[in-house]
Amino acid sequence: MKIMFISLGCDKNLVDTENMLGILKDRGFEFTDDDTQADVIAVNTCCFIGDAKQESIDTILEMAERKKDAKCKALIVSGCLAHRYKDEILKEIPEVDALLGTSSYDKVAEVVLSVLEGKGYSCVEQADRLPQVKNHRIVTTGGYYEYLKISEGCDKHCTYCIIPTVRGNYRSYPMEYLVEQAEYLVQNGTKELILVAQETTLYGTDLYGKKALPDLLHKLCAIEDLEWIRILYCYPEEITDELIQTIKEEPKVCNYLDMPIQHASDRILKRMGRRTNQQEIRDIVAKLRKNIPDIALRTTLITGFPGETEEDVEEMLSFVDEMEFDRLGVFTYSPEEGTPAATMEDQIAEEVKEERRDRVMELQQEVSLDKSEEMVGRYVDVMIEGKLDEDDAYVGRSYKDAPNVDGYVFINTSAQLMSGQIVHVHITGAMEYDLIGELADETK
Repeated sequence: MKIMFISLGCDKNLVDTENMLGILKDRGFEFTDDDTQADVIAVNTCCFIGDAKQESIDTILEMAERKKDAKCKALIVSGCLAHRYKDEILKEIPEVDALLGTSSYDKVAEVVLSVLEGKGYSCVEQADRLPQVKNHRIVTTGGYYEYLKISEGCDKHCTYCIIPTVRGNYRSYPMEYLVEQAEYLVQNGTKELILVAQETTLYGTDLYGKKALPDLLHKLCAIEDLEWIRILYCYPEEITDELIQTIKEEPKVCNYLDMPIQHASDRILKRMGRRTNQQEIRDIVAKLRKNIPDIALRTTLITGFPGETEEDVEEMLSFVDEMEFDRLGVFTYSPEEGTPAATMEDQIAEEVKEERRDRVMELQQEVSLDKSEEMVGRYVDVMIEGKLDEDDAYVGRSYKDAPNVDGYVFINTSAQLMSGQIVHVHITGAMEYDLIGELADETK
């Protein structure tokens, strides 16, 4: 039996998909990218913001149409959309044979087999369940970098966010489970582990009574043949001196931190239900840069939150200009039903949200170019991602660049390099988001 699996949404969703692939492989299933050859089609969905929700719905509808004309016997929908809208999906899309909620992905094999046997079966359990999959997951990133999800859910309840509803309260995976998962990935070629969660900085508070991310980092750094560890999704108010010191002292931990702040106006931050104000954000940025001078800081912002004024936008622009974040992404506010922000007064028109987003990104483009130009003449380690077709050039990432969201380093060389290999590069040119270089030992 062949399964076609489509994974949508974030890197945390991708980990769930890879775990499901591992479970199905151990049960004898094969995989295909051709929907005409698939006995089963599975879609792992996202519903974090409106665009993600629409992409998930469109994909399900497309696969439902394919199912009519292909050999497909079962259409399975899993993930956030399945968890949040289970009744609506089953009612509106009768081609869907079964649903798997966010906390039920470990039951994918029994659900698929039940459907193939002609039994209707959906499995959407309480969001607070925490599956611990012992099957070896099938990596889909190419193998040399991989995501390690260290916790599930969130307790913050920001007023715009539906995640606590569909993913449950904050639950950490036991440290020994994570180390075992990491060791397996490294044994199979992973060179870079990227730690992800709804919030990584609170790791361990539910299991160990303290913020145990530094302890986990020390254990992961002890894994032989692991080269880099990158940390995403650190809430600024939860970053401790111990974590900063760990990043500074552990050579395998990249001097990189993803720290979503969402806005710079204290008034809007309060309406968002965030736990920091602008001064506190300034303080943690200053502390990080003082202790780790070459740290690359990434953040995200939201434009068009209900009640946002032009003064709030100008304050955010001034803040972005002054802070000079190395990496920055901007989302327009998406009203999600079931969240407090969706019912707030003073909702902003979509075109205004987009115009404000574009203004922030235009400013950040200038900041990014300045940051890139500062790198010219420096030497940096780069992890190779692949070769450019028909060119004597490779593309890779430095410690400043997380996969799929940050920039690249393009390396001109006729040498034969391998994906996952780390090389020392002399930076010779700069663009807004990318760098150009050559191998250090080829520098004249």
